[in-house]
Amino acid sequence: MTQVRSDKAFVEIRDVLKDFGGGSLAVNHVSLDISKGEIFALLGSSGCGKTTLLRMLAGLETPTSGTLVLDGQALAGLPPYLRPINMMFQSYALFPHLTVWDNVAFGLKREGMPKKDIAARVEAMLKLVQLQRYGKRKPHQLSGGQQQRVALARCLAKRPKLMLLDEPLAALDKKLREETQIELAKIIREVGVTCVMVTHDQEEAMTMADRIAVMSEGKILQVGTPTEVYETPATRFVADFIGNVNLMDGTLVVDERDFVEIDCGYCRHRVGHGITGSLGMTVSVALRPEKIRLNRAKPEGELNQVRGKVRDKAYFGSFTVYDLELPGGQLLKVSESNAERFRTAGPAEGQETWATWPDTAQVVLTQ
Repeated sequence: MTQVRSDKAFVEIRDVLKDFGGGSLAVNHVSLDISKGEIFALLGSSGCGKTTLLRMLAGLETPTSGTLVLDGQALAGLPPYLRPINMMFQSYALFPHLTVWDNVAFGLKREGMPKKDIAARVEAMLKLVQLQRYGKRKPHQLSGGQQQRVALARCLAKRPKLMLLDEPLAALDKKLREETQIELAKIIREVGVTCVMVTHDQEEAMTMADRIAVMSEGKILQVGTPTEVYETPATRFVADFIGNVNLMDGTLVVDERDFVEIDCGYCRHRVGHGITGSLGMTVSVALRPEKIRLNRAKPEGELNQVRGKVRDKAYFGSFTVYDLELPGGQLLKVSESNAERFRTAGPAEGQETWATWPDTAQVVLTQ
């Protein structure tokens, strides 16, 4: 069980369990601390428990056991409408018969806020999301990105202590989703609201969140900043789930305080960090494709290098990906940046080449 502790926790999730029956736990003894003003992402594949955890915070599901606390207030027994929390759904759930202005004002009217105050709040929210000119339009007259911003404005209008986002950009196409990620995070940070978001899209989590919790089978496997989770994954699952990675199994043959050596048969790794282990144990080496360099001539030394044949080559504009077939039949994925226009072409398909990497590029995984 991974736990994140903080003296200034704004959201406290303590040993929360959700059992729907049937022999499997949707959320399995999860504990987290989330700071005020933080954008926190729950990342994982479908069925990992992230949405169930979000729904428990919202009051749409009741924990089987454990406690949920927001700004010092226990949430147990509080119905959704009494929680200082707003949730933005994947579908946005805008009222099709209402204008943009009335959609944003809806929750404020239900609270009985004076009309003058409602008008000021709605105008402020529309200005924040840059939709002042669209107040009289209906949702169907807006683009997907504009609808998403209306839903965000409606959430923020009530000034919740906590905002929950359930796959907030899933309904957008790839290009618009990429453009909206930074914009959405900027608006949330500008307001200063604490936010917990659920996503299966690693790029979305990496772009928007201050910290990420990677979930699988109801458990949290690792919590950290996007850089920490990507560069120092704690498990094979996390390494494989976040970005592209080469995972190579081997045996620990040298174990020093500040470096280790792993024998993978077809290559030998020298890794510039120590591990908690014992000689002869089986481990995995995680190596990101962009940290590998290709050389036509054999490099000096014998560690952190392997010879292979280019089986596939794909040009993606800003980078080129190579699949190298190694002596034992394994595939090594290599990604090289195309930083220079019309740069010298790399090895062609069918050509043999050497792959090398520094001893700071790998991470040794023991689980």
